[in-house]
Amino acid sequence: MEVKPKPRLHASWIDPFAKDIVQHLQKGGYTSYLVGGCVRDLLAGIHPKDYDIATNASPQQVKKRVYGSYIIGRRFRLVLVKRGDQQYEVATFRREATVEDMAKINQEAEAADELPASGDNFFGTPEEDALRRDFTINALFYDPVKDELLDFAKGMADMEARTLRMIGDPTKRILEDPIRTLRAIRLSHKLKFKIEDSLREAINKNTDALAAALLPRKREEYLKFMRLPDPGLAFLELHDLGLMKILLPTLDEVFCQPEQREVFLHYLARWSEIVWNPANTIEMYTTFVWAFSIALGQMKDFEEKANRLMKDELGVFKAEGMAIESVFQVQSRLRDVEGFKKRGARRQQGFLKHEGLSLALRLAKAEHLISPQEFAFWDLLIHPSETAQNQAQHSTEAEPSH
Repeated sequence: MEVKPKPRLHASWIDPFAKDIVQHLQKGGYTSYLVGGCVRDLLAGIHPKDYDIATNASPQQVKKRVYGSYIIGRRFRLVLVKRGDQQYEVATFRREATVEDMAKINQEAEAADELPASGDNFFGTPEEDALRRDFTINALFYDPVKDELLDFAKGMADMEARTLRMIGDPTKRILEDPIRTLRAIRLSHKLKFKIEDSLREAINKNTDALAAALLPRKREEYLKFMRLPDPGLAFLELHDLGLMKILLPTLDEVFCQPEQREVFLHYLARWSEIVWNPANTIEMYTTFVWAFSIALGQMKDFEEKANRLMKDELGVFKAEGMAIESVFQVQSRLRDVEGFKKRGARRQQGFLKHEGLSLALRLAKAEHLISPQEFAFWDLLIHPSETAQNQAQHSTEAEPSH
């Protein structure tokens, strides 16, 4: 293990609540660190979206020591700490279960006539906990109080080499959890890191294992792909690795046609122009299906292909599918400005309150389905304060200086 007293991370970016939780546990006599993705992102110069904390305190001890905390999970017990609208995950250091541990679990389950519990709840040391993690760059622990970085898996060397490396044997670790393949691709694009050669080889050789993974888990990774700065590149790598034809065969049909692929990637390159709230799955899926529909052009079986892509491959929920359809229905009505003006005030307000209207307008603008005058008309009604502010700003900039 290496302990580095002055890690090269943006300590000023650290969430004060996360640091306070660590400090509170340490004052209670417990070892406690920031761990995982938040440390990795800080070292990479990225603002973390959430913070995880690891400690030698048990879930019950954390609950007693830290206010606003509650224990969740039946088999894998951890603590969530609430601070305003934010939540912080606090987990006790864990270790891999031994053969003896699992034998004891099975015996206890047989005696109680129930299914065996998970082997994930054996508490361990910081090093044992670190080496259970997937990638070396996710196994770094940071003490924000002492300003020390603990490196049990040579993660800093990989951070400096900009390399994504699996802890342990890549094939074994992927077969343990095939979703690690999607995580590897996503992280390599998020951080702009190279996937280490043996890991890439293991990904190529174990595509069938990923195909058998549960759709809800794959759905979550696809959504994280869509939250990348350039999601098109990550999906392109899925295709290049031969994973797309197994996971997303309907989308793979588009990628196998150079012209269709270029159209799809062109519209995904405008992702941030359309998706204003990456936490909103409706915005994400609608924009994705929109790019898919344009790439397919006027194909007669588009609706069937889109439904198959959404439901069977991306894991879009039924309610989300209905919301996506309503966005496109609203979009088709944006050209009828005169018809809108002729409606009564009640019907006008009902239309303007449609949750998908703003998204429909952004899509219509991006595809040039409405004129600049029509866009200005709707934009003023949907975003009156923002439009007025922009107009005032442009007016001020246009004033001659004296």
